[in-house]
Amino acid sequence: MNEKTVNIVGAGLSGLSAAITLSRMGIHSRLVSSQPSERAQSVLAEGGINAALDTMGESDNPADHFSDTMKGGCFLESEAAVKELTENAPRVVTELFRLGTPFQNENGRLTLRNFGGQKKKRTAYAKSSTGKMIMTALIDEVRKYEAQGLVERFPHHDLVYIKTDEKTLQSIFVKDLYTGEFMSLGGCTILCTGGLNGFFEGMTTGTTQNTGNAAALAFGAGAELANLEFIQYHPTTVAISGKRMLISEAARGEGGKLFIMKNGKPWYFMEEKYELGSLMPRDVVSREMFFVKNASECTGDVFLDMTTIGGDVWSGKLSDLRKEIISYLKQDPKKEPIAVSPGIHFFMGGIRVNDRFETNIKGLFAAGEAACKFHGANRLGGNSMLGAVFGGETAARAASKSAEGSQVKPVPDYKDSVSSPQIRARLRDLLLGGLGIVRSGETMKAALADLEALYSAKGISKIDRLRVSVGIAAVESALAREESRGAHFRKDFPKTSEAFRRQTVARLENGRPVITFEKFGGEGALKDEVHS
Repeated sequence: MNEKTVNIVGAGLSGLSAAITLSRMGIHSRLVSSQPSERAQSVLAEGGINAALDTMGESDNPADHFSDTMKGGCFLESEAAVKELTENAPRVVTELFRLGTPFQNENGRLTLRNFGGQKKKRTAYAKSSTGKMIMTALIDEVRKYEAQGLVERFPHHDLVYIKTDEKTLQSIFVKDLYTGEFMSLGGCTILCTGGLNGFFEGMTTGTTQNTGNAAALAFGAGAELANLEFIQYHPTTVAISGKRMLISEAARGEGGKLFIMKNGKPWYFMEEKYELGSLMPRDVVSREMFFVKNASECTGDVFLDMTTIGGDVWSGKLSDLRKEIISYLKQDPKKEPIAVSPGIHFFMGGIRVNDRFETNIKGLFAAGEAACKFHGANRLGGNSMLGAVFGGETAARAASKSAEGSQVKPVPDYKDSVSSPQIRARLRDLLLGGLGIVRSGETMKAALADLEALYSAKGISKIDRLRVSVGIAAVESALAREESRGAHFRKDFPKTSEAFRRQTVARLENGRPVITFEKFGGEGALKDEVHS
């Protein structure tokens, strides 16, 4: 048994970053994942990663990156956290390049592209497969530490239980998906388990393997969740089998534009309405698509017109994207516009953490999309991979201070870990009804009543009841937030209110979700308003 050990659940960008950071400190980690890293959701990320490297002669700097991130998130982020993220971004991206990520470059000088919500070229990319390329570099680096015994892999293992005592983590239980055996892993733990994609099966761009169970288990163990109402709908997705296919924002960064037929003619509505046109933040674009789609003078689908993009861009920067569209849709975006619609892409909310990435349960940390940290009410494109890599690194440094020796022990069958496909489908439908692009108190109250009935249904498993509890907390958070901000838009409260510039925090009290408005994680608590 190693003198110090940290458990890491999830082997995507944040999990690998945490494992590398701990290894460089000489601390052993157990890397637990249901899928190998090559199948992690991080591999699906396309567009790029932000850093104010200023290689394009636009006088970019971390202060501008900070300003754009705060504005994009509608000022619902911790300024200290965003400042730390944006100041460290150039170092993070430079290190990824050093590790072998094949970012587009000219003689070692990174080429940066435009991305939504940002006026300067700030996004480093590897064609349209940036996530896959960064993951490949990090996987190779982790293998080096595996060979040294500093990283111990637990592949094909699911998290099924988080054991606590007096708000202190005791151990986590995991299930071997090959043998069906259960075991307990002692010691402090970092949850790098991604967002709540499994709550919206078939409607997200994320992997179908990302269940969202980790957040539900953490909630059941007493961890607080935050900002669950903020769900990012990516404007340019297409339905394929079992999920939504993402057409990267990079296409709009290279000149792609949205239009709909209005009075018989193509109407490029974003270019008409906004200075940044189709490169406005994703919540704005998705909402405008919703409105024009429902306008009486408009007909048919919204299309993404990429036919004006030059051939050299298609053969270079966007070659992967073109191949993907032709493969899945049997259409050539170089020659014809593609019908698109918004799909769920990212969860700004998640497990609430403080400035050390620790939850309110001592010894339990969270990073990446699993944590509510950097993105406020709406994430800027290009900030997710940055937040995951930097978050994993920072959480690992904090967890290293709590690391101690711990054991792996077999435990009896844990039967409450099985989720029902029927319950999952019902939960998805109710959440989609209550947490769409445009919301109202009436629709959310109706969804909440049905969720309460689902929670009380006979024969529901413990994990499904916890999942429904998270769903109830998300809808109650949206109902309590009587304003519109970022990805949360209410037609009955269409204006933004400074009174609601607080996190919504959800916790279980006597088995039921309770919602409060509080200061940002790590900055103390201010309970202005309660809804339960």
